[in-house]
Parts: sequence; structure tokens; C-alpha cells
Amino acid sequence: MAFGFASPSPADTSSRLGRTLEPAEWIAAGIPLLRNPREVVTGLYTRHRPGPATAVVAVLGPDERLVASASFTRSDSVPDGWECRNALLSHLRGIVPHDLRLRRPVRTAVLLCCREDDSGWTEEDGAWMWGLRDACALHGLRCGAYLTLTRTGWQVLGEDRRGRRPSLGPTARNGRTRGGGIGAPRRAADR
Repeated sequence: MAFGFASPSPADTSSRLGRTLEPAEWIAAGIPLLRNPREVVTGLYTRHRPGPATAVVAVLGPDERLVASASFTRSDSVPDGWECRNALLSHLRGIVPHDLRLRRPVRTAVLLCCREDDSGWTEEDGAWMWGLRDACALHGLRCGAYLTLTRTGWQVLGEDRRGRRPSLGPTARNGRTRGGGIGAPRRAADR
């Protein structure tokens, strides 16, 4: 007799919905505000020059200075929160050691997702938010802001802060993205 666990099928939306965060849940989580989100977005944009299907995970020190960051290509499909968490954990492990031995996290992870459309919250955002929160807990970091970058500018989801610059230009990466599916690395910086 064999015992085992079957992994949930991609079509099982009820389990997938459990691995996303709604905007109200994100706001209620008490995510710390960035003192200067424009500076964070500009710094990440300058270092990584992201295209429309790019995510940039960054670790900030207690003074909100960039400690490390990595960018990678996101999948075209709506990801599951576990996929997002695993991609983020993989990149976090590659750029900074964990802080699990500390009683209280001193560094904060933030996530910048770049996309074509300027819509507000999407199901994909909910999966990335869940993944960021879970990855931070597993790596001993504070969960920080979730930012989006589009052709019209940037915004901090869950807050009413946004700006027009930087933005994704009409010829960002010549309209092409490199890499494969979710979590495919593009470049790591600032080790």
C-alpha cells in the first residue's frame, strides 16, 4: 500500500485563490510604508532597465538603502502564489543570506512588477503579494511594498502613491523579453 499526496491541478482555482491576497488583505497586513518610493523605483529601474514582463525583487536595509536586487522574467500566465513564492525565494537566496536567526527582521524585501497595462490590482498581483509575504517570512525579512511599473508610470499598490517617472518606455527591451517562464533569471545586481 502506498501513501502519497497529489499536487493540486492548475485548474483547481479554489486552492489557487487561497494563495492570493486581495487588496484589502494587503492593506490590513500593515506593510511598512516606503519613505521615498520614487527613489526606490528609480534606483531599481536604473540598475535593471526592466521590460514589460519583468519582476525585480530588492532587499532594503534599515535605512531603506538598497542592499541587493535581482530581476527575472515573469510568465505570461496567471501564476499560483506558490510559484511566485518559490521564484522570489530562489532569487533572495542568491542575493542575500537569510535573517532567520534574528529575533526581529531588520531588512525589508520589496517587489516591482512591470507590465503593459495600467489597470489597478489584478489576480496576478494577488499571487505575487502572497508570494512576497510568504517568501519574506521564510527568509527572515520584513515584507515591504508591492510596486507596479507601466507605460504611464509607477504605483504602490495598497497606497495612494504614484508617479509618472520612471515608466516603461515604448521601446523597452525592443519589445522583447528574455528568459523562459516564471522566475527565469535575467540578471542579479548589487551583491
